[in-house]
Amino acid sequence: MEEKVIKVLDKIRPRLQADGGDVELIEVKDGIVKLKLTGACGACPMSQLTLKMGIENILKKEIPEIKEVVAI
Repeated sequence: MEEKVIKVLDKIRPRLQADGGDVELIEVKDGIVKLKLTGACGACPMSQLTLKMGIENILKKEIPEIKEVVAI
């Protein structure tokens, strides 16, 4: 499942990088994906919205086995 997550994150990454941020995969375990938002995304007040409404929705749509995405 980790490879699937990486492929989806690679699709999302250019949008984050366009705003000066990025995302790093920390762990995939029991359907929970742990990510670290870096760069401008790490300090952005909208980062939780980006994580939940953006990244989590896309990952769940592409990989139905995913239950939740959390930031580390």
